[in-house]
This record gives sequence, C-alpha cells and structure tokens, in this order.
Amino acid sequence: MHWLQEVSYVLGHYVDLPDVDIPDVLSGSRYTDLRDDDIENIALQLRRHWNLGEGPCTDVVALMERVGIVVATIPMNTTKLDGLCSWSPVDDRPHVLLATDKMSFPRRQMDAAHELAHAILHKNVSESEFEENRRIIEQQAFRLASAILLPSTTYPHEVKHPSLAMLTRLKERWRVSIKAQIKRLSDLEIILEDYSRQLYKLYSAKGWAKGEPLDQHWPITTPKALRDSLNLIVENGVRGKADLLATEFTISASDIEALCGLNQGWFERGAAEVVTLKTNGDKSPRTPIGSGEVVLFPYGKR
Repeated sequence: MHWLQEVSYVLGHYVDLPDVDIPDVLSGSRYTDLRDDDIENIALQLRRHWNLGEGPCTDVVALMERVGIVVATIPMNTTKLDGLCSWSPVDDRPHVLLATDKMSFPRRQMDAAHELAHAILHKNVSESEFEENRRIIEQQAFRLASAILLPSTTYPHEVKHPSLAMLTRLKERWRVSIKAQIKRLSDLEIILEDYSRQLYKLYSAKGWAKGEPLDQHWPITTPKALRDSLNLIVENGVRGKADLLATEFTISASDIEALCGLNQGWFERGAAEVVTLKTNGDKSPRTPIGSGEVVLFPYGKR
C-alpha cells in the first residue's frame, strides 16, 4: 500500500489525477452512530451525487477511478484478504488494492464496492480502533457496498420470486453474485431468515460455493489511471523510462509494473519512435491518385 501511494504521488507531479469526489456523508457524525437505514440513505445519496441513476453499476473500478481513488490489483495469495483501503496522509487521497486471486467479475464488483465503502465511512479510523471494532466496520462496509450495487429503490421490485433461478437471471442484469443477492434480500427483510437459510442450503447443494453460473460471463476490468499516466509521461517525452526509474522511484521496476498494470518488462523496452516516410526522388513517378485502368472481374468464377 505504501508503494502504491508512492507511485501515485510521483505521477501526480506530472499528470492531473481526477480530483477526489467523495462527499461527507457522515456530516460530522461517527460511523458508530450509523444505523442500517442511515447506510441505505447514504447509498442513495452517493448514487445521486455520482449520477449513477438507480440501475446496475456496471463497473465499480471505473467509478472509483473517476471519483479520484487510486486503484491497483495484485495477487495476495490468501483467501482471508480481498482488498485494502487507505487514505494517503501526503495527498489526502484514498488508495485501494484489490486481490486478483480466485477472481470473477461479480466478485471484483463486490470487493471494489466494499473498499469504496471503507473509503467513505471509515476514513479516520485508527488501526487500533479498526481491530477493536472490526466486526461492525466490516458489516457496515458490506451493507453499503450491497446498497450501492443493489439499490433499495429498484432492485427489490425486480425480484418477482426469490428463487435461485430468478437470482441467476438478476445476476446477469445487476452483475452481483447470487450469494450476495440472498444476503441483500435478507438484509432488506424481503425474505425471512428461515427462507434465506433454505436458499443457502440449495446454493451449497448445487456446488456453487466453488463457482456460480455466469461468473465468467464478463471480462474482468483492470484499473487504468496509473498505467495511462506513465504512458502519457513517456510518450510525450516529459521523462524517459530510465530517468523515471533512477530518480523518482525507490521501488523496483517489476513492482511498479505490477502496481500500474503494465506488461512485465515495460521499463526495459524503449519508447516507440515515430518516423516519417518519404518518397525517393530517383524513382519513376507514381501513378496519380484517381487515374488508372478499371478491370472487370467475371461473376460466378473463382
């Protein structure tokens, strides 16, 4: 996370990253004062502020970059961690790391929305306080993430009958996992606890815990702000790759490439050189454009 903050801080000297556009939804209150209804209202407020409407949010990572959050993806090699969020004390900008392990697009959506929720609700939470209140903090992040992805004003009206078949069809439209939809319907008290347990049992019996239908239906989008920034700096001749690596960064080229979503070895390849082609004056003159002979091809023959 510190490396990610370093990279974005350096690039911020050369390019204008999007301004941080995260409204103060707490209005001076503490996250510990929030009730479930407050979180639902915050989700609707955010959707209005970001002009998302009330339909599906098709790409949370793109939304995060648009509102000024620096996002990177890395393998974390653990099932216990899906992402990290931290506000940089240097430029007061949120940074998010998302895991690439066991990835599908619906899972990427929820993981990203979850870290977005942390950035919104838990900016000033200290590490010790986080450990002390981890349970409520994680519950709030999941509730807000779900409310952003499946707004209470529209999504419930599309659940004609909360069966696994119906939730599978809704997954294709809302791009949220079936399991997360069951939890959402339970949180909104649209289904009773006994029925949600029944759905979870059917879910497990189908083996969907290892992979749901439509998990690979969409390509997984990747962050692009840092990658595009580095390419912009180099392609416009502002700084060379070797110069950047030697004077600006304290971490290795491979780590920068991984954090910025660049191809491995990007720093080792020279920048593309643009050349202008010219005609050879010694050659015979070319046929002027627009002149020539029209040749008819017979139909029906190969």
